Amino acid sequence: MRARLTFLISALVASLMLLVWHSQSTKHATEPSASTTPLTSGVMSRTLDGARTSSDSAPTTVYAHNLLLRKGPNFRVYVRWLRGQMIRTRRNVNPSFDDPESFFLDVNTGVIRANIGDISNFLNASGIANSPLKNITLSGDGNQVKLHGTLHKIISLPIEMIGTIVAAPDNRIQIHVTKLNVLKIPLKGLLGGFHVTISDLMHPRGIPGIEVSDNDVFLDTQKLLPPPHIRGQLTSVRVVNPDLEEIFGNAQDAVTHAEQWRNFLQLSDGTIDFGKLTMRHVDLMMIDISNDAWFDLDLAHYQEQLVNGYTRMTPQAGLQIFMPDVDEIRHNRTNQNISMEWLKNRNAPPPPDVTSK
Repeated sequence: MRARLTFLISALVASLMLLVWHSQSTKHATEPSASTTPLTSGVMSRTLDGARTSSDSAPTTVYAHNLLLRKGPNFRVYVRWLRGQMIRTRRNVNPSFDDPESFFLDVNTGVIRANIGDISNFLNASGIANSPLKNITLSGDGNQVKLHGTLHKIISLPIEMIGTIVAAPDNRIQIHVTKLNVLKIPLKGLLGGFHVTISDLMHPRGIPGIEVSDNDVFLDTQKLLPPPHIRGQLTSVRVVNPDLEEIFGNAQDAVTHAEQWRNFLQLSDGTIDFGKLTMRHVDLMMIDISNDAWFDLDLAHYQEQLVNGYTRMTPQAGLQIFMPDVDEIRHNRTNQNISMEWLKNRNAPPPPDVTSK
């Protein structure tokens, strides 16, 4: 009897073990293998490709100190300090030094100045070309700004406008007009004869970047001034002769702590074009080798500065370019391409401009 009971128990345990083994085998057979499933590998591939695409099109970080950026032949921007990003303006077009319209500078913190004379010349040449106000000259000090010009309304009238300048909440510059004189006579005495208003001076219709509301003139420098366009959280604006100064974020403290730094422009991440070259996962630093206060970078002639500079590759496959200012470039015959005749003769000495670097 005991032998029969033992046999039944053993048979029951064996049956249970067989049942468990069969269910586990069936489960593994129906589950796809990670090494053979094209769906899993496809998802991984798309994820990796997406990461690469995102990296290539990501913004390029910009770090600059004492950079004089020439925006065309007659306009200069003085970047005392800037920390921000280079953002492409067209989704599938890389930012390019050769096309200032291909990107804008999104400033996190920065102190940027523009010469008041440059602003006056630009406004006279193109900024408000459709306005009846001509021959503009700007001046001021601190938060006070003064505009002189000629108003063409029936007859030519000399105009003087005085106002206070502040940073508006929407990152525009606001000029609140406190005094308006025509022929050096307060405007109130002439309203009946000439019907001159603030909108007559600026005539902003069709002019991007200018808006007039009552006694206030709003200027959007991103739209009004030449490219590359600059935008950011504007916290302060004032006149520091001979310049108009804009402060973005809390950059004033950074400028104070970095007064002894060298002049440079550093770019990292994303993708940029310059000349015939495209650099991905950007790691590029341009360093001023002149002795003056500003790194003079001319976007119209930057390649000439590159050719006459000193270039080296870093251990991380980045580039460091030591560049002269535009005005310090010596135009001579040594800056030439290496000829095939030189390549065919191993006994010929290297070109002088190569050995000098």
